[in-house]
Amino acid sequence: MSSSLRPLSWHQYDIETKFGVTGGKFTAVNSVLCAVLAFGGSIVFYLLLFMQENWFADMFTKRGFTPFLMVFLAFWAAAILLFKWTKIRIQRKALGITILPEAGFILSPNTVDQVLRNVDMQVEQPRLFFLFNRITGALSNLKNIGMISEVSDILRSCNEQDMENVETSYSLLNGFLWAIPVLGFIGTVQGLSAAIGEFGSVLSAGGDIEALTGSLQEVTAGLATAFETTLVALVLALFLHLWATAMRKSEEEHLIACSEYCNRNIVAHLKVSYRQNEGDA
Repeated sequence: MSSSLRPLSWHQYDIETKFGVTGGKFTAVNSVLCAVLAFGGSIVFYLLLFMQENWFADMFTKRGFTPFLMVFLAFWAAAILLFKWTKIRIQRKALGITILPEAGFILSPNTVDQVLRNVDMQVEQPRLFFLFNRITGALSNLKNIGMISEVSDILRSCNEQDMENVETSYSLLNGFLWAIPVLGFIGTVQGLSAAIGEFGSVLSAGGDIEALTGSLQEVTAGLATAFETTLVALVLALFLHLWATAMRKSEEEHLIACSEYCNRNIVAHLKVSYRQNEGDA
């Protein structure tokens, strides 16, 4: 293995590191950084809206406080998904690295060091990658304990733990996907309450047709708040939910690819070693 090859570096590609903050584990993200970026994005978005006079701008600027919160949470969720997308791309780079010294290599407690050296030569901080975290953990156990039969169990346990880590990384995002529609319904209740209150005032005031027409405009404004906040919330939640589903599917496919890599490059070679040792005995 040539030492002149540039090793795969997580910090070289990690977007959170470029912002000068500590990134989350594997594909988890730094929520505070995402919140700061979402706040800045929300400010820019509303600055652009306040410069316009149309129905689209009115949906976000003249429908109470709930659209402001929905936009902020939507930007926060989008930042999380964008960061996760970049992290998954980095994780996939690990699948293109060959760790076995040669074709037909037999993996045993005596040859583990060769594989670990290849990993260290080609990857900086391998524990930051799903794939190499599994491999180094299993091979270190094989080197220290020498139990070939336990390697498959360790890899399987690591896969289950990785699945749990992926699921946990979506906890905050799932909360946002729940909160955005709820905020829309709150805006609906707020708008209906305002409309009903104005309509009661119209009925109690009486007066001529022109006065009633002017008062009914306040009623329709409340109805607009009621329905448009729900519309905005549902559209945002739908878009983010589809995006999150695609990202979750991508992560699950990567974990499956990691398991296949370990079976092909670790477990299969352990079986060869075991059979040879059994024949020699």
